[in-house]
Amino acid sequence: MSATVANWRGVPVSQTAGHANMLQLVELRWMAVAGQLATILLTHLVFGIRLPMMPMLSVLTGLVILNAASLLRLRRESPITNGALFGGLLLDVLGLSAQLYFSGGATNPFVSLFLLQVVLGSVLLASWSAWTIVAATSLSFIFLTAFYRPITLPHDFDRSLFALHVQGMWVCFALVAVLLVAFVGRINTNLRAQDSRLADIERQAVEEEHIVRIGMLASGAAHELGTPLSSLSVILGDWRRNPTVARNAELMRDIEEMQAEVHRCKAIVTSILLSSGDARGEQSAATTVRGFVDRVVADWIAARGFAHATYDDRFGADVPIVSDLVLQQAVFNMLDNAAEYSPQRIDITLARDDDDVVLTVRDAGPGFAAQQLGNIGKPYNSTKPELGRGMGLFLASNVARKLDGALTARNQPRSGAEVTFRLPLAAIALGRD
Repeated sequence: MSATVANWRGVPVSQTAGHANMLQLVELRWMAVAGQLATILLTHLVFGIRLPMMPMLSVLTGLVILNAASLLRLRRESPITNGALFGGLLLDVLGLSAQLYFSGGATNPFVSLFLLQVVLGSVLLASWSAWTIVAATSLSFIFLTAFYRPITLPHDFDRSLFALHVQGMWVCFALVAVLLVAFVGRINTNLRAQDSRLADIERQAVEEEHIVRIGMLASGAAHELGTPLSSLSVILGDWRRNPTVARNAELMRDIEEMQAEVHRCKAIVTSILLSSGDARGEQSAATTVRGFVDRVVADWIAARGFAHATYDDRFGADVPIVSDLVLQQAVFNMLDNAAEYSPQRIDITLARDDDDVVLTVRDAGPGFAAQQLGNIGKPYNSTKPELGRGMGLFLASNVARKLDGALTARNQPRSGAEVTFRLPLAAIALGRD
């Protein structure tokens, strides 16, 4: 089985790195065109050294056309392959070879620019491609030692060819040094960014593996609990029909409460079985933002018996959406987490921010520890020592992420914590596939 690693936008990491590297080559080529044009004009017009202008300017025109084609290639969404980068560098080698041929061949001090292309090839290309660039530059150098158009100095030129060569070597050295530091440094920055994205993807894969395990455990537990809960329901029904029990009013009330709790447990088990698997599963239902949040908050208050919750609806004009059990459970997890640390009060606010629905839960508890804030959305992120704690916000964060949203948390200025659940309306819009 093979898979393509993608970043948070769904774009393969190799694709983003390829585009960045191609852009580096384009920028370097623009600098090469500008530098070669300035050198040709300076040599021809200021120093009076006659060069074959038309052939050399034709080579520059070819490099400009290559850059224009590369920019058009970057606009496309298809990945930039090793072959595309290799082809571009090979054409750069060919262009430099042509310019050197018309300006003294291997005697031209700028022949050292071949080393810059070798370095770029070793950084950007696969091993075989980099060695091919080495071979191409070496063969070009050998060719230019035997075949080239020599530079003829004017009779009244006040400097020797050797002195001019030494000065050119100094300029070439400084140019190569600056370009290597600038562009290889930027390429290394791209590589570090790619490593960072890969690390984020690996972390996300580990978290999603936790979710899969939790889902499997929950589904298995739901199947296992179904039989004893059914047995308890039957036994309680038999007790209710027993004449001796029926004459005891207090005992009948206890049995009624027990029967209600068993029914509640069976409903929870059924919900787990129905909603296991896909986050937008069989239990999806058409509703509105206000209708969904109003119902979920009311159900949570009723189920938990929490009498200290305030609910502020600032959403504005209602919007039709599709809701499901997993989205409801994510909100339940947020509310449960707040109520656990702040049984005296929690404040719930529903609002709209452009095209996002924002649900904020504030509590009056001790707030998050600094280490917890840095690990919001990660599993087992809890200050409590019990095993398995710290999963509520982790699950809610993953639901938000699956729907292109986000879960964030912060401590309030005075006391208490604030957790914000943000979803784009487009992700839960009615009619979305």
